[in-house]
Amino acid sequence: QVQLVESGGGLVQPGRSLHLSCAASGRDFSDWFMGWYRQAPGKERTRVAMMTSYGTTLYADPVRDRFTISRDMAKNTVSLQMNDLNLDDTAVYYCSAKDPPSSQEYWGQGTQVTVSA
Repeated sequence: QVQLVESGGGLVQPGRSLHLSCAASGRDFSDWFMGWYRQAPGKERTRVAMMTSYGTTLYADPVRDRFTISRDMAKNTVSLQMNDLNLDDTAVYYCSAKDPPSSQEYWGQGTQVTVSA
């Protein structure tokens, strides 16, 4: 059974940092894209950052230069270091694993990130 489990969310003040982690299990994801999406209240889920199986990274413009994605292929984990958080970063963050050839995709249950003064 495939599972993606996120951790590391919480409440932080603007300008502070958080580190999200996602542990994937149930299959080998080394050939898959893995990344992070987020969904703010009343808004659509959007991609935050993605890393391909070759190590190429993709970032959404609002988080570029503040967020860093990393993967440990051996451990099937993907992480997101979020620095200089602002109010617009408040959302539920979801871990994603996607197989581009088949478009099959798995999601975690989400972890809440709240940025508030």
